[in-house]
Amino acid sequence: MPRNPTPKAAEALARLIASGPLAVDDREALQLGAGVSPSQAAALIERFGSFPETLGASAAELERLAPRPQAARIVLMHDVAARLLRAPLRARPMLSGWDAVEDHLRAALAGRARAELRILFLDGRNRLIRDEVMARGTVDHVPVYPREIVGRALELNASALVLATNHPGGLPTPSETEVEVTRQVVAAGRVLQIAVHDHYLIAGDQVASFRALGLL
Repeated sequence: MPRNPTPKAAEALARLIASGPLAVDDREALQLGAGVSPSQAAALIERFGSFPETLGASAAELERLAPRPQAARIVLMHDVAARLLRAPLRARPMLSGWDAVEDHLRAALAGRARAELRILFLDGRNRLIRDEVMARGTVDHVPVYPREIVGRALELNASALVLATNHPGGLPTPSETEVEVTRQVVAAGRVLQIAVHDHYLIAGDQVASFRALGLL
């Protein structure tokens, strides 16, 4: 919070204290959590499209609309949320909680200005070993190298993978290239007995699954 909160900020804080988090809306949550002004909170959410996508933006993008300390706090808010969502994936087999996987990936990838390829590396009991960004690309393309993915899985002694790619500003519709490259990853993994459970596409708050689409 700013040292001298505005009347609106003070009123929102009073509601938060009295009634809990559900008493404040997205703009107020951003304002209270990151210490931005009401106008900055409104501008940020308008720029990125939603509260989750604002949290997923990079520090450089946030600093165009908010001071550096406040931008850093927004990045921290995103990281805290990611840690909370990642914890259950480490504690229990992932195959018993795909909803948690989707929530984690949506939080991790929503709001990114450039396409990213993330890999969830799993152990023999389908528990999370590592969540890594394997590649970053342009607004609508990210390079995927199947040999690097499988090689990293071997380094981590992983038994299975989940791929995830975001489509900034688009729809979670797989391209022909994504379908073909995913098949190459599956084939490379099969040789080394590394399973590919799914490839998720994230577009804002929308999620599509290759397995659900019959592409795996």
